[in-house]
Amino acid sequence: MAAKTTLNAKNLEALGAQRLAELLIEISTGSAAHKRRLRMELAGNQGSSEVAREIRKRLSSIARAQSVIEWHKVKAVNADLETQRSAIVTVVAADDPKEAFDLIWQFLAVADSIFHRSNSNDIAFLETFHQACADAGVIASSAGIGTDVLADKVFTVLQDNDYGQYDPLIAEMVPALGKDGLEHLKGLLVQWLNEAEEEPADADRKILDWGGSGLNEIYAKHRQQAARIALQDIADAQEDADAFIAQQPEETLRAPMVAIAISDRLLLAGRAEEALRILDGVDHRFEMPFQWQEARAETLEALGRVEEAQGYRWQCFEQSLNGEHLRAFLRKLADFDDLEAEEKAFTFAHGFPDVHRALAFFLTWPAPAEAAKLVSRRQAELDGELYELMTPAAEMLQEKHPLAATIVLRSMIGFALDCGRSSRYRHAARHLAECASLAPHIDDFGKAQPHDAYVNELIRQHGKKHGFWSLMG
Repeated sequence: MAAKTTLNAKNLEALGAQRLAELLIEISTGSAAHKRRLRMELAGNQGSSEVAREIRKRLSSIARAQSVIEWHKVKAVNADLETQRSAIVTVVAADDPKEAFDLIWQFLAVADSIFHRSNSNDIAFLETFHQACADAGVIASSAGIGTDVLADKVFTVLQDNDYGQYDPLIAEMVPALGKDGLEHLKGLLVQWLNEAEEEPADADRKILDWGGSGLNEIYAKHRQQAARIALQDIADAQEDADAFIAQQPEETLRAPMVAIAISDRLLLAGRAEEALRILDGVDHRFEMPFQWQEARAETLEALGRVEEAQGYRWQCFEQSLNGEHLRAFLRKLADFDDLEAEEKAFTFAHGFPDVHRALAFFLTWPAPAEAAKLVSRRQAELDGELYELMTPAAEMLQEKHPLAATIVLRSMIGFALDCGRSSRYRHAARHLAECASLAPHIDDFGKAQPHDAYVNELIRQHGKKHGFWSLMG
């Protein structure tokens, strides 16, 4: 049974309404956020219209604010936004959907002020406004907003989407817009895309950017990009692969990530041959990303060329030792065949020319026992300068493979001392101490020197590096 002093609803009820009210006043003193929450609760007792009035007043205040939102204020500001959004969705929308739609639209308009004042990471704010886009779609459906009116409103805000706050809006509005609303919005966007940019009346006002483009040209490019992205969203909503492709500028069609986006839609449309042509038409001057390679393999499968797809996955693995290629390959195999293929992959990795890429593969797979074998066999090839690889390797190996962990640590110690990297001496001293703690757990050092002999050799070679040895005291 919980103690009478445990903070829970039942124990607090025993204090009585008057005492709880006094405590809430005391706790909220000096906290604007707590006071706003209490006022919202009080407004709720008066009905949704009073809550709406409080929300509208608060949103107007946020929009007028001028103070910079420092990083340590982001959480509090976002909590305030979430309070307003939640009240719109849970209180106002249930009683008056049309009023709730007006409020959620006002809420979305606050984004410009928030992002303009923020000088920190905007992910939390972006997630809040993206959720508000989803809320707007749901509320619009229940409010019965006319499709043309709704399309006009969506079109208007998409013209001012500088921070990406409206990125999911079209997708979220599809049910409320319906077929006719989407077509109306599409017409507005096509017109916006194709409209000519007005030339400045005064030639002297033609401001140039660093690349020599006129300001009106910059605006035109920004407008065209925004319109194309929105038209792509509509194409997806209408499941129209050709319309999506039509909005891709010719110069981007050879970019791997664009080709992936197009091929995905062509596959959904049952047009695998075209998808493969798009993928194979990319610019191959640079190494292809994993996403492109896997998209190509999936497209081959869609064409019934399963063995070719598997062969391509294995080829990609052999070229890169990217574990994701191997996972994709193994997923397609029958039970027990995957174990044999994994062993084959491990054997190949052990002989891979770049020992560091092989080590990274075993770490991320993860296969610590294989990593330990690799380190022991190819210790002379290890480059201690690669601390971003060697440090996690030592951490993974130290519990069950102390000798391999010691070899990795020694590679970093050797690099720091052999190259006289005084900035690394502090880390090297820590690594040597770790080697000392691992030594009692090593029964056989094999070809490696025992710890004491290793330390004596360090003293012989680097005994005059007092900056290092002073850290060992």
